[in-house]
Amino acid sequence: MKLEIIYEDETVICVSKPNNILVHHSYHSRNKANEPSLLQLLFTEFKTDFYPIHRLDRKTSGIILLAKRKEYVAKFQELFTKNEIQKTYYGVVRGYSPEEKKIDSPVKGRDGNMHKEALTYLKTIDKITLNTPVKPYQTSRYSLVELSPKTGRMHQLRVHMNKISHPLIGDTKYGDKNHDTMFAEKFAWKNLFLHAQKLEFIHPFYYQRIELKASFPEDWIHLFKLFNWKHSFI
Repeated sequence: MKLEIIYEDETVICVSKPNNILVHHSYHSRNKANEPSLLQLLFTEFKTDFYPIHRLDRKTSGIILLAKRKEYVAKFQELFTKNEIQKTYYGVVRGYSPEEKKIDSPVKGRDGNMHKEALTYLKTIDKITLNTPVKPYQTSRYSLVELSPKTGRMHQLRVHMNKISHPLIGDTKYGDKNHDTMFAEKFAWKNLFLHAQKLEFIHPFYYQRIELKASFPEDWIHLFKLFNWKHSFI
């Protein structure tokens, strides 16, 4: 699998992760042989190791930064911990979402027990009503949303969209099975419609402003055309 390389310098590489690929396998993973991770794909292509700076869910597509040396990781991670990096995601959600909304709601941590503060800003870009019934309604409504997370909790955007009753399409854990089934049967779209599209930050080594963008996957491009959604924001 050929990966989209968005940016590269002496300290870091930025790539676009496809849907349904783990960044790396856990130590006890049983899928190492038949399911290559992003790190394995990069090693196959470059014959060298890379070190993830932040996380991206398996089901989420889009932009991810990896350091070229272990000692570079902490410097880049400071951008995230100090909220000095702007992350922009796009999602397709059920229903007509609000034009703008601040979602300030705790999300469970990785241990599954303790809730941690989480903050996301939402902006609705476009909407559509389809003459396709999805129980219990005779039509179905969807929105294209821009999401800006200000914290980095596990599954934060997926949980937050579920909490405001606008779950992401294709989210088998937090979403709406009826709408996901319709998308799969009518359009053959089965992936999660959540895409990490942009990162903006001041480079911690070169001190220049960096703006990076990841191309949308094919099912997104198909959706934009069918729904007649403008995507000049790309």
